[in-house]
Amino acid sequence: MALYTHHLPKWKKDEVDEIKRGIGEHSLVGVVDMYGIPASQVQHIRRNLRGTARVKMARNTLIEHALNEVGGSVVALREHAEGQSAMIFTNENPFKLFKLLEQTKTKMAAKPGEIAPEDIVVPKGPTSFKPGPIVGELQQVGIPAAIEGGKVKIRETKTVVKKGEVISKKIADALVKLDIKPMDVGLVLQAAYYKNTVFTPDLLVIDEEAYYRNIVLAAQQAFNLSVNAVIPTPLTIGAIIGKAVREARTVGVEASIYEKDIIDLIIGRAQREMLGVALAAEAHGFELDEATLKAASAATVAAAPAATEKTAEAKPEKEETEEEKKEEEEESGMAGLGALFG
Repeated sequence: MALYTHHLPKWKKDEVDEIKRGIGEHSLVGVVDMYGIPASQVQHIRRNLRGTARVKMARNTLIEHALNEVGGSVVALREHAEGQSAMIFTNENPFKLFKLLEQTKTKMAAKPGEIAPEDIVVPKGPTSFKPGPIVGELQQVGIPAAIEGGKVKIRETKTVVKKGEVISKKIADALVKLDIKPMDVGLVLQAAYYKNTVFTPDLLVIDEEAYYRNIVLAAQQAFNLSVNAVIPTPLTIGAIIGKAVREARTVGVEASIYEKDIIDLIIGRAQREMLGVALAAEAHGFELDEATLKAASAATVAAAPAATEKTAEAKPEKEETEEEKKEEEEESGMAGLGALFG
């Protein structure tokens, strides 16, 4: 049901008009929760936001009046004006605003009755306290404290309050003494209206590192797809041509096509095969000249690292076909010997 301001005092009408102007002059308008923020912290936040965003404190009823008078889809923001709310106006997008507000938050001590935003953990290690009643106070709230070397020491890391649980007075007092400040204090964005859409915090929390990794992975996969599918682009044409050259060179070597760019590769392959034949001949009792033996030994050493990468699963198969391979080696060795020694 629409609310109107004709019955409001002038100062309230002025407040409503100011909110309406803020909505009209900015591309983004949001509702923030200011509960529990000390006045000094509010001033600090205002200074940090100066030039980027403007915060307007107002009663929830006046915020509702202003939203209703503006009308349209922005009215949906009134559902988020709860507690100690304020309006925020900016021309940034909601993701940047959310990140900016998160950066303005500071750590403060917990108060009794507050809800733990995350697991509250007391780390192990020495403290600055001398032996005294503090040991019993810590032990009463489940913190394993002991006296060691004339100082109070926390013997092991302890989670004293889990996320979502209420912080008791005793635990709050213990945390203050240990200088542990678990509470994030700052403007909490309840909702942001931007380009006819209402964004809630759950939509604005982004793991930037994960997104960056996903973008990098997508770029790599797109590059590979372009190269392998031969889809030329300014970024991949070089890799596509390089791949084609390598494949063409391989075909030339395998088919022994004597072109100037691959003749050295063909000769090198022939050299390796010749040395393989020489080693096979030597294994069957033929003597090799010193130069051939030296070259064959060098080739064997160079091939050793590649041989060590073979899996153990391949060994049984080799043993099963040993006789067949022996016969093949004898045949190839005799033929190679004739070619090698005339």
